[in-house]
Amino acid sequence: MCMYLKNQGGYKQSHFRGMSYEDIRPIFERVWDQNQSFVPKDSEIEKEPSGGSRKKTLARKRASEKQSEEGAKRQKMEDDTEKEELKAYLDVVLGEEFAMDFESLSTKYPIVDWKTHILTENFMYYQIIRADGSSKNYKIFSKMINDFDRQDVMDLHRLVKERYVTTSPEGYDLMLWGDLKTLFEPDKEDEVWRNQHGYNLISWRLIDSCGIHILLMENGISIHMMVEKKYPLIQEMLSKMLNRKLEIDHESEMAFELLRFTRSQLQK
Repeated sequence: MCMYLKNQGGYKQSHFRGMSYEDIRPIFERVWDQNQSFVPKDSEIEKEPSGGSRKKTLARKRASEKQSEEGAKRQKMEDDTEKEELKAYLDVVLGEEFAMDFESLSTKYPIVDWKTHILTENFMYYQIIRADGSSKNYKIFSKMINDFDRQDVMDLHRLVKERYVTTSPEGYDLMLWGDLKTLFEPDKEDEVWRNQHGYNLISWRLIDSCGIHILLMENGISIHMMVEKKYPLIQEMLSKMLNRKLEIDHESEMAFELLRFTRSQLQK
């Protein structure tokens, strides 16, 4: 299914790392249904009917082919119309904000450890260590995912969770754990979700290398979410997201899928 979505749906292979079958299946079915709405003329071999009229059979076949072609054209027109509508909610942004470390993404060495460094009260950072011994420093989770694919995010969540099985994170570690917990284990009773009415949204951004979108609030709070996962967002926040527009560095099927998903939740 992942290979089919890569070739036929415009998705990147890295988007599906760490996703379950249940997460991928709905995306696959939608793309499959769209592609199967067109039936090639030579997809079926005409068999000579016994005792029937070949002319009538061919006429029926031509009528069926015409209906299939017309259906495919209608579907394409509907898809194109929908995408034009969705483009109104997109904001293509180029620049340093979307700069990615493509060398890091292509290396493929898994994350095996992480450390927190507190040098002064105002100078703290996380060190992400990979299997080849290399490492890179980040101040916040939002900067990490510019370099991460989905598997990196899954690995970091597992490592942080394992460290705090019997203890609770404190200080700077609590900030990283809070971002990961919101991403993987959303609980509508958590403060970050209960206070949505008071948030002033200033940015909604998609990082398609790892399939995560980020809400940045005026008070500095960031909410990280997977594109295929439903979160306890209130209707007011969903409306703010669409009005603010989704910031991307290029148009992609993932961006359109996220907009469809967001709009469908708002309409409900």
